[in-house]
Formats: sequence, structure tokens, C-alpha cells
Amino acid sequence: MKLLWVKTDFLHPTDRGGQIRTLETLRRLHQRHEVHYLAYDNPAQPEGLARAKEYCTTAYPVEHRIPEKTSPAFAAQLVAGLVSPLPVAAARWKSQAFEQQLKTVLAKHTFDSIVCDFLFPAANFSNLSNCTLFQHNVEAMIWDRHAQHGRTPLHRWYFGMQAKRMAAYEGEVCRAARNVIAVSEADAIMMRERYGVSRISAVPTGVDTEFFAPQGTATPLADLVFLGSMDWMPNIDGMLWFTAEIWPLIRAKRPQTTLAIVGRKPGPAMLALGGKPGIKVTGTVPDVRPWLHGSKLSIVPLRIGGGTRLKIYESMAARIPVISTTVGAEGLDYRDGETIQIADTPALFAEHCLDLIEDVPSMNRMSEAAWNLVANHYSWHAVTKQFERCLI
Repeated sequence: MKLLWVKTDFLHPTDRGGQIRTLETLRRLHQRHEVHYLAYDNPAQPEGLARAKEYCTTAYPVEHRIPEKTSPAFAAQLVAGLVSPLPVAAARWKSQAFEQQLKTVLAKHTFDSIVCDFLFPAANFSNLSNCTLFQHNVEAMIWDRHAQHGRTPLHRWYFGMQAKRMAAYEGEVCRAARNVIAVSEADAIMMRERYGVSRISAVPTGVDTEFFAPQGTATPLADLVFLGSMDWMPNIDGMLWFTAEIWPLIRAKRPQTTLAIVGRKPGPAMLALGGKPGIKVTGTVPDVRPWLHGSKLSIVPLRIGGGTRLKIYESMAARIPVISTTVGAEGLDYRDGETIQIADTPALFAEHCLDLIEDVPSMNRMSEAAWNLVANHYSWHAVTKQFERCLI
């Protein structure tokens, strides 16, 4: 099969869940198929284009600078978002250079399948009727949740406006695509109900159990660990909520408890958390496994989000028990109290953390049950086979 894969970015350095899901899928597809890959090239990350041969036959880089979220240019995009019919999250990825490169590639080659990876590159397609849309999230749901949990009335108003525009845009794109691949049955059901999408399949998230398996005795680094890109708003909201509402309850009963927040690009609000007793903010790390293996519990205190969190299956593969909110574990296969602990209130979340930290046999039972779950059902090889069948 000759495949064109269209995405907003190249896949290295691989430091976000969506990148991991795409990379692991493409590596396995590339073993059997001819893969062409078109994406924006970030000059500040030359590793991206340099390593593209790991997952594609031919790469097509597009030069276009995407404003950083802390820049004046991004602030200008937010202002433009007051009047633009496109949601800001989509408009910032639209460019004439990308549109032209895509037209050139499609004119030169005949592909058996075309994948638009994530919603945002779709803004550069003139026709989606031959495309498979790979939906890692239901984007409008994320914005709905931002509107619910915004810090100020102005934040809630702006997020609410963007949520409405995202819902209109997302529905239009989903209906225009040849078919849609969701990352969970829950997301697939939501898109059917919300957007009237009938041509949709669910392919679960996978995990590399061998990669994350513990190797010998780990150096203790923290009691609790949170993994995630710290420039993504749901992660920021989750950790601000955890440290404000849950962390004081834990420290009141167990003052020696420590927490590591591990992820790329922490902003001022996240860096400030590193000044609190017992909390370490690492920023980008070359390998998350030492932090997983060196911690007792993995926490996922998300109130906002969509799709599925790879960090949960990665923690399970590393044999680290997980405590999550319902939103954090949304769309994943789990058994509350057996393979994971679910808590949606500060008091219950703190209670689960304290109980497991002090009960090593319970930690071991949960980590073993969780490992069996992911090892038996969610290898990347099996997941990619399901994905491949959706492209035929």
C-alpha cells in the first residue's frame, strides 16, 4: 500500500502523547508499506526531519513558523480568533505553503490511502473525501471543559466561544472525511452522536511493554510522579488543581511525601510549583523511565482533556500503580480498584495516594493486574493491525 500521512509536525523529539501514538503506528506500517509524510518543519528541532526515515519512505517538509504560545504573535492570533470563523487552534496551522505542497504531492503521486493526522492539518485540504481522519481527541469536548474550568469569567467566555467554533469546524471535517479513526469507543460514540458521523472506527491506544519494563533496582526519585507536556492546558490545569487541593491533604498526613512533575516546557506557573516543599519540576528529560521506575505511584489528576492518555498505559507497563480522575482515564480499558484507582474529589484522591503508598502488597497487586491487562491486549503490533484494516 502507498500511503500519504499528513500531520502538523515531525515526530522527534517525541515528547507528546499524540506523537508517540503516531510514531509507534507509523514505524510498524512502514515495515510493510510505502509511507510518504508531509508536515511543518521546525528549524529549532532539526532532529525531526533528520529522523523521519525511521517511519517514512519520503518526507516533505514545509517551512512555516508556528508562533509559540508565549509569543506576541500568538497573542495576535488570539485576538484574531475573536472574529475568525475558524477556531484559533485550527487557524494557526493553516498556510498557503502547506496547501501548495500538499497539492503538489497529490498531483505527482497516486496513493492508496491518505491520512490526516489530528484535526488541524485538515484546514489545508481542499477536499477530504479521500482522506482518513485520525482523531486523537474530540477537540470540541476539550474546549467545553476549558470553558467549565476557566480561571476567570473572561477565560470562560473566550473558551466557550472557541468551543462553539471548534464544534462546528470539527463536525464539518469529520463528515467530509472518507472515514474517521477514533482512539476509543467512547470518542467514536461521541462523534457519532455529536456530529452525525457514520463512517467511524475505534482503534485503542497501545504501549511498548518491553520498553517500559523495569530493569533491575531503580533509584528512588519521588513518591508520586506526573508525566505530561507541561505546555498543554489540560495538564497545567490538572497540576494546579492537584497541588492546590490535593497535595496539602497528602502532606498534612504524610509530610515526607514527594512529587515529581516530569514534562517538557513548563511555564512560569509550573516552574513556581517547584518552589513548594516536596515538589520537583524537571522540565524536559531524555527518558521518562527512570522517573516512572523511581516513583511509587503515577498520578493523572486531569479535569480537562479528550482522547486517551498514553501515560496511563505506560505507567502500567512500567508496573507503577496509577491514580486518576475519571476524565484522566477516559476511553481506556480499566477496572477501578483492580488495575487503577479512580478519584474525582480532592479528599478521595488524597486518600488513595496515602493508602497505596503505605500498603506495598496492594501496590504490587494493582501493578501486576495492570501489567497483565496492557501486555495481553494493547501491544503496538496488535493496535497497528487494527489501524491498518481501517485504511483498506
